[in-house]
Amino acid sequence: MRIVILGAGPTGLGAGYRLEELGHEDWDIYEAADHVGGLAASHMDEHGFTYDIGGHVLFSHYPYFTDVFNRLMASDVVTLQRESWIRMMDRYVPYPFQNNIRHLPPETVLECLSGLIHAQRELDPSAVQDFESWIDAQFGAGIARHFMKPYNFKVWAHPPSMMSKRWIAERVSVIDVEHLLANVLLERDDLSWGPNNTFNFPLYGGTGGFYERVRPFVEDHLHLNIAATSVDANAKIVYFSDGTSTNYDVLLSTLPLNILTRISEGIPDDVRSAARKLSWSGGLFVGVGIAAPSPSEKCWLYFPEETSPFYRVTYLSNYSPFIAPDANHHLLLTETSYSPYKPENRDTIVQRTIDGLEVTGIISPENRKRIVATDLTDVTYSYPIPTLDRDAALDAIQPALMRRDIYSRGRFGAWLYEIGNMDHSFMQGVEFSDHVLNGTPETVWYPSSVAVGAR
Repeated sequence: MRIVILGAGPTGLGAGYRLEELGHEDWDIYEAADHVGGLAASHMDEHGFTYDIGGHVLFSHYPYFTDVFNRLMASDVVTLQRESWIRMMDRYVPYPFQNNIRHLPPETVLECLSGLIHAQRELDPSAVQDFESWIDAQFGAGIARHFMKPYNFKVWAHPPSMMSKRWIAERVSVIDVEHLLANVLLERDDLSWGPNNTFNFPLYGGTGGFYERVRPFVEDHLHLNIAATSVDANAKIVYFSDGTSTNYDVLLSTLPLNILTRISEGIPDDVRSAARKLSWSGGLFVGVGIAAPSPSEKCWLYFPEETSPFYRVTYLSNYSPFIAPDANHHLLLTETSYSPYKPENRDTIVQRTIDGLEVTGIISPENRKRIVATDLTDVTYSYPIPTLDRDAALDAIQPALMRRDIYSRGRFGAWLYEIGNMDHSFMQGVEFSDHVLNGTPETVWYPSSVAVGAR
């Protein structure tokens, strides 16, 4: 069986790593970039700052991924306790917002509590389908107005009314009225909520440092700087930008699903039409290197207000002493989303980011003068949006591709944000290899019609 893999991100590398482990020989990975890692890659500038593409952390739902990470990284890893905050109203609120509203002005606390009590009496989150209505029913008008709606629009760059509620699962902390009242009255905080409250980070090379350690296991089958330009699904041939081609028996594509369907010949028109219904956002990732020690021990901050273009800032140099040139420098990494619903000016984003960092108090006027490096990465595909019509589109696309021995997996290959983390993506590749060689059922990827809660 000849297996061809398009893309050397976490999914493609996971598939290749597993194929090598299983002793399969006839396979190749083709990657358009000159490096591995995809959206999990890292790069260093001439000043000695190492930039990630977004605020990644490494945690795992899967023993296999944990074992691979531990074996390849050995002792070259830092384990951190998550310290995440929300910056709003000129103050820091511990994350998750809905459990820590006591830090807000008293009139805002009252508005949030009143809205929550009304929602829990009058509304039913299980009776709604879209994310905006779920926010209203789950949290009430106050929490929705001050945080949930503005923050989620900044992240997704799509109106929450367009989105399904099915992606939520472990991503959003739900709320208990008695617990929240106790937090307010007893002045108690909820900290480190979520699946990544403790996470790992490579000591060297940023997030991409892990994938560079996977690379030797796939090196003999790895082809960089070669992009797929078309796929003949009938003849089972992939054509590339350098004029070459290769045949396959089974194809694993980690390309964005809408791109794969657009460049593929021999698939039905209704599949192409379904793929055009998929929505996504892009991301502008701005790194700011400052010649001063880090002023904070925080991991990252969320920003729901319009005082800044970014929705999140990571103190990336707090993750490892080797992210910045030395202890007298620190690196901030910001994330700003864009889409047709939320356009952003790429030409001005660096300046607007620096202005936002100062306005929100993340950098002082003195430290603004100490900025020695900036870096901008523009990623066209950043978030696959779980819109209301996403699942119907995927149910039309994926079975048709799989009947033609094409498996579309990964963050944008599966187009399921729910399984879009690095561990999910890596394991989709691993399970693909087990499935096509041994018939082992996939458990990470699933048909989109299968409800998350039923899995």
